[in-house]
Amino acid sequence: MRNDTATASAVLALTGGAANVRHVTHCLTRLRLTVADPAAVDEESLRALPGVLGVIGAGTPSLQVVLGPGVVDTVTAEVERQLAAGVGAVEMSKPTDPDTAATSPTRRKGPLAAALRRIADVFVPLIPALIGCGILAGINGLLTNAGWLPGLTPALAAIASGFMALIVVFVGYQTAKEFGGTPILGGAVAAVIVYPGVAKVTAFGVPLSPGQGGVLGALAAALLATRIEKWCRGRLPGALDVLLTPTVTVLVAGLATLYGLMYAAGAVATAIGTGANWLLTTTGAFAGLILGGLFLPLVMLGLHQALIPIHTTLIEQQGYTVLLPLLAMAGAGQVGGALAVYVRLRHDTTLRATIRSALPAGLLGVGEPLIYGVSLPLGRPFVTACVGGAAGGAFVGFFAMLGEKVGATAIGPSGWALFPLLTGNQGPAPAIAIYAGGLLTAYAIGFAATLAFGFPRGTARSTAPSATDRTPAGSA
Repeated sequence: MRNDTATASAVLALTGGAANVRHVTHCLTRLRLTVADPAAVDEESLRALPGVLGVIGAGTPSLQVVLGPGVVDTVTAEVERQLAAGVGAVEMSKPTDPDTAATSPTRRKGPLAAALRRIADVFVPLIPALIGCGILAGINGLLTNAGWLPGLTPALAAIASGFMALIVVFVGYQTAKEFGGTPILGGAVAAVIVYPGVAKVTAFGVPLSPGQGGVLGALAAALLATRIEKWCRGRLPGALDVLLTPTVTVLVAGLATLYGLMYAAGAVATAIGTGANWLLTTTGAFAGLILGGLFLPLVMLGLHQALIPIHTTLIEQQGYTVLLPLLAMAGAGQVGGALAVYVRLRHDTTLRATIRSALPAGLLGVGEPLIYGVSLPLGRPFVTACVGGAAGGAFVGFFAMLGEKVGATAIGPSGWALFPLLTGNQGPAPAIAIYAGGLLTAYAIGFAATLAFGFPRGTARSTAPSATDRTPAGSA
């Protein structure tokens, strides 16, 4: 029987104790901890902890403990309860010392990876609202097309669209919070972007449009506001700081947003939309092959969340993101590969039990249990699963070249869970059919590739894998 309290206590103990944890959050499958001293984390024991599927970011202040869907919610709540009881809210929210951060392993491992992780941390807390509102938007679209419940559809449309209409405010709030500013000031500056009155503002001879720049503009505006706020707080005495710091922050960052950032972010957002359309229309099959084949390594490294701003930008512009259905093929390849392992290693009862328990989550697009519990420990099946994802991505991308685009109205779910969110330039029915064909292709190729190439020669169907069989792909 699962004991989430014991799991939370063990995780805290193995990450250096409650006093070493500075911040706690989670996504769909991972407990995300910010630790003061990365050296205090016992990575080996943490990985061996029952219920832990994997550990990402060991040796850095940003630690991710993969627990799987459902489990992560209750374990995170228990970790937060124990921290509140043992440390106190002030110490929990205390940021990492800047001098320590400057020499931390995160910085030594590369500023780009660190930046991507921090941007991901801005958007991860927004995913539940994106999922909920996206599913409601899909249901509302089906009801509207069918002509059912006409009295309810306007209400559903308002509920589903309200968050997306104001998402820039939430992005600004989260950005300032993540980068050490006052969250409400980040939200206040970002709110300028969606204020209807910006239509009266003209710079460089071009009038602004409400929402121009979207989440990218909000991210930039809140980052600038955070820098200005920190500069002011380091130079103004206490009495003036209370009045002038918020005023100067909002004024300077707000003017910079109106007369610069909204234009620049709008240009970048337009380029993203144009680039995505060109990529799929011109090289759809090849683009799908690359995106579907390489997405699992991004998930393994925890960097896939950094794509959220691109998805959100496409949804703001076109009503759907054409990238998510392609990337979702990676999880389908993983399912096919896991089924091949289940068939091939018939007498490895432990591994087969892991596959049986992780397969439902995999079918719904949650790949971490299969990644860390099955394919990655075996090595070769991880590579062949990527081959399956590449085939599924190429299938969906091929139809994009023919003019049939498949998109998702929200982000978060994939696998079978993505069906309610599917639409495209020809409507939801063709999009659903193409996406289903992509899933079947990825299942089949992932299964066949793993069965043919996923095991060292001589591995019998009736024998459990030896220690050699479970070595990583690069050493097999």
